[in-house]
Amino acid sequence: MSKYLYGIDFGTTNSALAIYDEEKKEIVDTIIIPSLIYFFHELNTGGLNYVVGENAISAYLNDGMKGRFIKSIKQILSRSSFTETRIQNKRYNAADLVALILKDLKLKADQIIGLDCKKAVIGRPVFFDDDSTPKDTLAQSRLNKAAELAGFTEVRFQFEPIGAAFAYEKTIKQKENVLVADLGGGTTDFTYLILDPEKVGSKNRKNDMMATGGIYVGGDSFDSAFMWDKGTPHFGKNTQYEATPGKVLTVPKSLFANICTWDKMNFFNGNRIKKDIDDYYYYSGNDPQFKNLITLIENNLGYSLFQSIEKTKITLSGAVHSDFKYSNMGIEINEPISIEEYGRIIEKDIDKISGYLNEFLIKNQIDPSDIDSLFLTGGTSMVTAVQHLFKSKFPHISLNSGDNFKSVAKGLAYSGYLFES
Repeated sequence: MSKYLYGIDFGTTNSALAIYDEEKKEIVDTIIIPSLIYFFHELNTGGLNYVVGENAISAYLNDGMKGRFIKSIKQILSRSSFTETRIQNKRYNAADLVALILKDLKLKADQIIGLDCKKAVIGRPVFFDDDSTPKDTLAQSRLNKAAELAGFTEVRFQFEPIGAAFAYEKTIKQKENVLVADLGGGTTDFTYLILDPEKVGSKNRKNDMMATGGIYVGGDSFDSAFMWDKGTPHFGKNTQYEATPGKVLTVPKSLFANICTWDKMNFFNGNRIKKDIDDYYYYSGNDPQFKNLITLIENNLGYSLFQSIEKTKITLSGAVHSDFKYSNMGIEINEPISIEEYGRIIEKDIDKISGYLNEFLIKNQIDPSDIDSLFLTGGTSMVTAVQHLFKSKFPHISLNSGDNFKSVAKGLAYSGYLFES
């Protein structure tokens, strides 16, 4: 009987699983799904009360967007403030939610090989939340528990950029010093290591790992910045109200910080904040843009709005102009965006990545002239400003990339040596 190993890249935006045949020493198949969960508005007594991946999007729309739609789950792994959420009168902690994604991947893979595979190498960022050891430990323990809940009994963890490096190692012809940058939805991770095609599958690669590091900035950060700059004005960020005659005030900006990421939208669930929003609307003279905020919150439109933001980002990764368009339930947005303007919007996040990379090189005494090649992976690596960042820092080195959504999973599947140490 063939023995299989799964390489699992649980990502902020997408998750992938590579099926590795340990006897044939080859990848059989790779599955990729969006890291999304939708819990139906009404309980389904005859089956599951949730759907995962692409099905979550269609179910969310077909259900009138009334249930609970959850994305970017990876970002809550390190948050001690998140203990649990109640959905359909049931409590779910962070590990429970992550396990639903892992279970779905495992089920799909098990159906392909016709076996119940219990063995997996699961990827993790170098830092789940910048350089906070307590938060990192918390996230790791939650991810480990999620793997257990999903049905895996033999589990090892590997840094995601190392997984990407091993995928790249399969393509080179000679020994190289490689800087790997893995730019995902939640984090940007770096690894500097020696890759050698003659060492593919070797049991001990510790001496080849020269440096690892990461920063809590990724594609979701870009989307949040875009929402703040270009989205929130359409939802009344500059709305003025007059609760006291003659005293004109601007609606608190804190309200709009809470629509720039999906997880903070729960901030609006309380009765007190709902009353405050209604009061602002009334005292603003029923400002139509502020009405958009109420429509957004009451109809759970956050995901569909961020889909439009992401579409704009993707278009600008290959074009110099795009349009930020959104039309739903009376909310109408149609605004042209240039690549220069988008670059300005995400400039602070690009500067954070650039600053961290400089520190990474200095701290680990890496001379850019010693780097033979750069390997970029992850969906965020395709953003034009990111490409420019690496080209300007390393003009003497060509940028290499593989499959931006499957490279890490494949490399993790090549990390079976971790079970032998």
